[in-house]
Amino acid sequence: MKKLISIVLILAMALSLAACGKSKPTTSNEPSDKSATKSEDTSKADTPKEDTAKEDTSSEAAKGPSGTVVVYSPHEADPLNAGINMFMEAYPDIQVEVVAAGTGELLNRVAAESANPIADVFWGGGADSLAAFKEYFSPYVCANDAVIEEAYKDPEDLWIGESPLPMVLFYNKELIERDNMTIPTSWNDLLNPEWKGKIAYAMPSKSGSAYTQLCTMLLGHGGKEDGWEFIEKLYDNLDGKILDSSGKCHKMVADGEFHVGITIEKSAVQYADNPNLGFAYPEDGTSAVPDGIALIKGAPNEENAKIFIDYVTSKEFQEAENRDWGRRPVRNDIEVTGMAKLSELVLVDYDFDWAAKEKEAIIERFNEIMVD
Repeated sequence: MKKLISIVLILAMALSLAACGKSKPTTSNEPSDKSATKSEDTSKADTPKEDTAKEDTSSEAAKGPSGTVVVYSPHEADPLNAGINMFMEAYPDIQVEVVAAGTGELLNRVAAESANPIADVFWGGGADSLAAFKEYFSPYVCANDAVIEEAYKDPEDLWIGESPLPMVLFYNKELIERDNMTIPTSWNDLLNPEWKGKIAYAMPSKSGSAYTQLCTMLLGHGGKEDGWEFIEKLYDNLDGKILDSSGKCHKMVADGEFHVGITIEKSAVQYADNPNLGFAYPEDGTSAVPDGIALIKGAPNEENAKIFIDYVTSKEFQEAENRDWGRRPVRNDIEVTGMAKLSELVLVDYDFDWAAKEKEAIIERFNEIMVD
């Protein structure tokens, strides 16, 4: 559901200073209004007019960046709401306006608005989805470029990964033990007859993560052409049960409606405290396509957009993503908690450009398998 979030931060202290015109520079650690007024009176008595003018100038300079930044984001409530609040605390004079909707809807909106852009930043959505629309982005090398691996950046710097998302097999231990089955540890395990009708998977045409999972399985089981034999066998084992939303995959496994679901790591880790649920990184190769962030071409507030991108890739923010929202940081100078290190996973060589350029053809071929 499309929703519009407009977040406006008004600093009462700043308005007070503007009305006075001669007050001293203030910070968040300043005393109460009464103390500030007293300090101002002392200042008037002791400071010549020319010194006060200099002080006002320095106050303006000390305020830091100001203005507006418009963010389009398909992120769920967190990190979206919490992340915006963190940014506003760090940059209180920048007004943040957010439009939240699905990845495809927002990317199509960016394309439609390209002659007269409204948004400044696109934050979230799989990098393979962003790659398909990168003609609408401007190159930007963020301030944290040195600690982000090249695999998580566009070669032309048109998008930057902000949170890698490995694909996992999320399973219900209780159901598996009840039916004397073996916990799956690979994509190949899902082809076993015992899993027929017990696998939760979403339609790639409706889910960006399901599309990434489809490409991952293709690349890990024969490649762009020969991998379709594997997909045909997997679809047969779905037994006609395919979901219209990737968010349902982990929820329906947790609710006991499916034994195993193909989902994203960040969805699986939220059940870490439930002893009846678990997840595995496929031994025959997973992917870690990141959610991305990009500077929109012709952004009306380009400098503030760059500040926003730098903040989302900052150590402070990336640590919060991992600690508070169960998301994996993209920075290589942060130790992850609650999940395996990327260096410990078997990763396929994910081709972003192929996944972006051939998306329509790949989805069409999958749909043909469904109707055969």
